Amino acid sequence: MLVPVLHAAGKSGPGPVRRPSKPGPPTSAPQSPGWRRWLLPAVLAVTVLSLLLTHSRTGTEPRYAYSDFAGRVDAGQVKTVDITDKGAITGTLKDGTRFTTQIPTALDNSQLTRQLQTQHVAITATQSGGGSILSTLFVFLPLIVIAALFLWSGRAVSRTMTGGLSAIGRSRAKIIEAERPSTRFIDVAGYEGVKQEVSEVVDFLRSPERYAAAGAKGPRGVIMVGPPGTGKTLLARAVAGEAEVPFLSVTGSAFVEMFVGVGASRVRDLFDDARKRAPSIIFIDEIDAVGGRRGGGSRLGGNDEREQTLNQLLAEMDGFDQGTGIVVLAATNRPDALDPALLRPGRFDRQVTVPLPSQAERAAILAVHVHGKTLAPDVDLDRIARGTPGFSGADLANLVNEAAINAVRAERATISAQDLDTARDRVLLGRRESSNALLPEERRSVAVHESGHALMAALCAHADPVAKVTILPAGVTLGATEQLPEAERHLYSESYLTDLLTVKLGGRAAELVVFGEGSTGAANDLANATALATRMVREFGLSSELGPVGYAITTPQHLGESPEDLLRRPYSEQTQRTVDQEVARLLREAEARAVGLLRGHRRELEELAGLLVEQETVDGKVVLGIVNGSPRPAQPRRPQEGRR
Repeated sequence: MLVPVLHAAGKSGPGPVRRPSKPGPPTSAPQSPGWRRWLLPAVLAVTVLSLLLTHSRTGTEPRYAYSDFAGRVDAGQVKTVDITDKGAITGTLKDGTRFTTQIPTALDNSQLTRQLQTQHVAITATQSGGGSILSTLFVFLPLIVIAALFLWSGRAVSRTMTGGLSAIGRSRAKIIEAERPSTRFIDVAGYEGVKQEVSEVVDFLRSPERYAAAGAKGPRGVIMVGPPGTGKTLLARAVAGEAEVPFLSVTGSAFVEMFVGVGASRVRDLFDDARKRAPSIIFIDEIDAVGGRRGGGSRLGGNDEREQTLNQLLAEMDGFDQGTGIVVLAATNRPDALDPALLRPGRFDRQVTVPLPSQAERAAILAVHVHGKTLAPDVDLDRIARGTPGFSGADLANLVNEAAINAVRAERATISAQDLDTARDRVLLGRRESSNALLPEERRSVAVHESGHALMAALCAHADPVAKVTILPAGVTLGATEQLPEAERHLYSESYLTDLLTVKLGGRAAELVVFGEGSTGAANDLANATALATRMVREFGLSSELGPVGYAITTPQHLGESPEDLLRRPYSEQTQRTVDQEVARLLREAEARAVGLLRGHRRELEELAGLLVEQETVDGKVVLGIVNGSPRPAQPRRPQEGRR
């Protein structure tokens, strides 16, 4: 869908953001006792302490030579001795000092015995290895610790192999029981047609006997397709809330692991859980991660794990008992990547498209997101909905949140219309620069450029009216001209597209009229105009030279043009040459038209450019007044914040 909203001297802002669904209650895994984490450090500490104690006990006792020991015995300094059968002596002196020594086994010990008896030394004898239990424990403690560590590690590995590997194959679905879902259809603004489609799933789960009495079968699977951020997950939760049945939610990537066969095991476990809780709903978000086309044809090779998982999913959806009351919901924004076997009737019976919201639906979505917030009297949700074509529900939620942040920055609790306009510019263009760092000649050039866009929008009969013109930099843009469509468009005539091309090239045309040359500020305008002219020639059949021939892209528009579409064009090089020539012709004609109109309205162009240089932002009503020649109302000069 073409969205003529902005013409800026630069690039526009980020794409849509998916709104996260409300998560279910986290399931905590059983935790091991706290003392186990301290077991290994404690054992190591005891080992080190025992070694230190043993070293300190033996290291503080001096070791005497045998001759020195014999001299001390003769001098009467020795009080007690303890002699082992190996000749090792430990003893104490009369001053309390402990010592050790060794008797030479080759000598006659009878003389030593007489010396000890003469000096009245207390003699005791012990057998080697016959020490205390504590000494023995200290000797063998390192070996005991090493053996204990090996035993503990073996048991830990055993627990991992038995419990951990078996847990790999279990389903990772978040299970929300019947009384838990709080989302209802009333919480989903807009999308009445989509609600009607999925409401039959709710009716089937509530009263399956009605279908059985008529011989009808309820839907087995419903797949929701649409751009990111349109609320597919929210709709699935609303179905679970309305049906009041258990809701098993899982993402497609949760099935795929590095081990072949794990995904198939998880699929079996998921459907087993659903059967135990039947009637129930299985919701698979981003199903394209596991349901992609299988290898074959022109594709070389494949992913065995993903294909086995898909095969198991196909078997479960085709084989489970219809009377169990299990319905599979799925969501994706890449339906072109899904395997055809997954989309056939009997598996996913219905494919529900969740498009970008219309203008009325955007107003309803905005009303939901501003609930609980204080709005100023000048806030008009319908006007905001008009100015946000192509916004998804997630984009609108982000818009309201940015407006609330702007109010907080201004130390206010009330959201004003200016906050919402600033938030819209922030989403589309990027952060607004607090200081205008443009050189004087650059300010003049940007003002002329944006004046050209604005005057073309006011002069072309089929163009959308101008809402605001500004030369304040935001993101990568140096200025912007914003247009508000009068109504939601679904079809675009050739006159509208031609005027749109003229408006897009109005900035460059204004530079040619005033300065006699172009600038780099028109780069983004030229790229957008070229893309539009290419679609006019290649898809819409609006070229007299090429004729009523359309070469539409195969990728859905909300996914963008893929590189494969650019490489595999379904036409010859000669046709491509004709397409290029026609695109260039449309652009040259639009530029010539814009230059001619601006030369005829040179005074209005200079007046609007001077007003932009002075005030930096001009309302669309002022632009229309300048074009019509009506007297412009006096406006106070806006303070130029941060001017250098």
